[in-house]
Amino acid sequence: MNKHRLETIVVHAGQETPDPTTGARAVPIYQTTSYVFKDSDHAANLFALKEFGNIYTRIMNPTTDVFERRIAAIEGGSGALAVASGQAAETLALLNITRPGDEIVATSNLYGGTYELFHYTFPKLGRKVKFVPSGDLAALKAAITPKTRAVYAETIGNPKLDVPDFEAIAKITHEAGLPFVVDNTVGVGLVKPFDFGADIIIASATKYIGGHGTSIGGVIVDSGKFNWNNGKFPDFTEPDPSYHGLKFWDVFGNFPGMGNVAFIIKARVQLL
Repeated sequence: MNKHRLETIVVHAGQETPDPTTGARAVPIYQTTSYVFKDSDHAANLFALKEFGNIYTRIMNPTTDVFERRIAAIEGGSGALAVASGQAAETLALLNITRPGDEIVATSNLYGGTYELFHYTFPKLGRKVKFVPSGDLAALKAAITPKTRAVYAETIGNPKLDVPDFEAIAKITHEAGLPFVVDNTVGVGLVKPFDFGADIIIASATKYIGGHGTSIGGVIVDSGKFNWNNGKFPDFTEPDPSYHGLKFWDVFGNFPGMGNVAFIIKARVQLL
């Protein structure tokens, strides 16, 4: 689908052919909380992440699956995760890669809700966020410490409309072995942060993705390019007792047919 133009991707990605059951051209809305398993082995494989499929709508749903595939195709990512709002997207994306005591460096020109989240709520969760001017690369570099686990910026700063130097920020971030997380709410479909060094994209689907001001939503997109096995992110490399000792990087760092989807799978099954 990525060989098509944007106009085609935004209409058809995620469901290139009509619905196989009904022939519906539009994406059906599946209003169900639960799903039927073929047998006990099928259920066990799904819950153990040995097989992909629908378990419970909080985690996955055929309708949101199309949306996730579509946004991943638009952004050029390896996978996406639909969530309740843009605030939920940035919260889950950063909780997915941090532990209490870790730090995040963010540019200072941010949406007000994001600033409040970072300045007041994250410290209550044990995460410290340092703010630096978006154009001050020296300050950005100086703010990174051994405790830093991500650098965060917006495609176009809210409300000053400043545009960060993505490639320069990405270079500093990657030299420190960290992921560059970008809020692409106002640039989705027009600006491709992954092309300029971003590793994770978050967006509010309430604005330009939805387009009509009638629905709240958010989305996280994984570039599939970041190495979570660099020693800074043990939650990806150590056994997860909630999934029978599964190591997300070992299983999903190079998953057949999908590539590196460790970040997005971990966020889906641990945090939703």
